[in-house]
Amino acid sequence: MSSEIPILELGDFLAGKTGALEAVAKELQFAAENLGFFYIRGHGVPQDLIDATFEASARFHALPEEEKLALKANEHNIGYMGYGSSVSRASQVYDGERKSNLVAAFFLKRDLPDDHPDIVNNKRFRGANQWPGNLDGFRETTVAYMNALEGLGKSMLPIYARALDLPADYFAEAFSEPQYTLRLSHYPPAAAADNQFGLAPHTDSSFLTLLAQNKVEGLQVRRTDGTWFDAPAVPGTFVVNSGDMLRRWSNHRFLSTPHRAVAPDRNVAPEQDRYAIPFFFDAHADYVQECLPSCTDADNPPRYEPTTYTDYMLWFAKQNYAHFREADSKAAD
Repeated sequence: MSSEIPILELGDFLAGKTGALEAVAKELQFAAENLGFFYIRGHGVPQDLIDATFEASARFHALPEEEKLALKANEHNIGYMGYGSSVSRASQVYDGERKSNLVAAFFLKRDLPDDHPDIVNNKRFRGANQWPGNLDGFRETTVAYMNALEGLGKSMLPIYARALDLPADYFAEAFSEPQYTLRLSHYPPAAAADNQFGLAPHTDSSFLTLLAQNKVEGLQVRRTDGTWFDAPAVPGTFVVNSGDMLRRWSNHRFLSTPHRAVAPDRNVAPEQDRYAIPFFFDAHADYVQECLPSCTDADNPPRYEPTTYTDYMLWFAKQNYAHFREADSKAAD
């Protein structure tokens, strides 16, 4: 299947073959500087685990609404976000009035034990996951998937480092314990209004996003000239894109490309639900991200002050999620 989005083969790199790191780093560098999206193949994540996670997502979203609302997303952005309750505002493509997104989602993060210091101290974005009580195997499947994608994301860090002309181990400290979010999204068939989408044009907040392929397509990517194209589902791959954190960290060297999701048209396919399971991968919550040394010089000074994941996500979540603003307001009372 042909696509404007390049496909990077990770097999030789993950197998430790001589020269593979530098070769794939050059390919990633070109993709990240010119499009911001690429596919990866030979990633090592078992297809049966990917399939099981899609199935777990569908089972969750099939629960009665009152059961899901009992797990309403909180100040850590963990839990359920009801259908139509998000508006994409916090990205470089926000252009004023936006309609609600035609999507429901369930957010999970690292599954910390109840006695973990960050949970005991209610550290922001490090809260306990909220689990449905009557879905056998749901927790085990989603935790296994998050563990697998954390491993994949960490394995790719040397490629990103070399693509940014840095030592291969440059990001090791920053990602000693990565922050991540798994978003189980459900796009029911809908009749979208004008300028309304499953997920409106936006850029991700993350360092990188890993998106498993879905049988029901819906991802669209914006070219640098402002036109849009469909990103086809390429079997056996993940779609990978850089987010705003990497764009910021790299002083705009790597793109954070606008994209959107189209909900199935209920007038065309009334029984065709779409599910997506994007995994957002970031540095340690408290790691201070300063402009990368290879991305600045006397003629290109840093565009941003240093920041951490926690500080950036406080701003991002308040912009995008009504449930977060409500929870944050209650926490301040």
